[in-house]
Amino acid sequence: MKQYSMNNGNEITLAITGASGTIYAVKLLKELLLRDQQVHLMISDAAKVVFATELEIRIPKNSEAMINTMREVTGIKDKGTLRFYAQNDWMSVVASGSSSPEKMVVCPCSTGTLSAIATGASNNLIERAADVNLKEKGQLVLVTREMPLSAVHLENMLKLSRLGVSIMPASPGFYHHPETIDDLVNFVVARVLEHLGFNQNICSAWGY
Repeated sequence: MKQYSMNNGNEITLAITGASGTIYAVKLLKELLLRDQQVHLMISDAAKVVFATELEIRIPKNSEAMINTMREVTGIKDKGTLRFYAQNDWMSVVASGSSSPEKMVVCPCSTGTLSAIATGASNNLIERAADVNLKEKGQLVLVTREMPLSAVHLENMLKLSRLGVSIMPASPGFYHHPETIDDLVNFVVARVLEHLGFNQNICSAWGY
């Protein structure tokens, strides 16, 4: 008999796609691990190219080596749980509504991934995991990163927003007087964490 997974509330799916902004993904992964989350991680092939281009990080193909690399990149080696899935791992927990986490973030979210999610394409595991999240009425956050936005992009965002998806463009504020790139990254990641229901102390709120 099939054994169904009971989500205990400390699991989250994190997908990293091929838009600029892998620095946001690294910071978000670090903060999730610090909160002892079990992170179900997926990295698209395009995202691997962006990792190498923006952060000079080479993402290994081997799952264990990839996990070790991300642990090293985040500096979090002894907290949280990290599981990695290839794009064709259709037997993974994120591919089924009976076992997938209730929360999912795509950070950064390319407009191609945005389109695929909006149309239910499910051509790879990232798209399938998002499709599962939608049908199970979970919480889906898309950290989009593109400018300018075409009517196609906006229509896809509106469609998903009407389904309850949180569209969170990587648009940092400046009222906290950022002095470094990390300050700008922290602003975006802090907002994502808050929408996921986590307390955060990496960026002060308006008026504080």
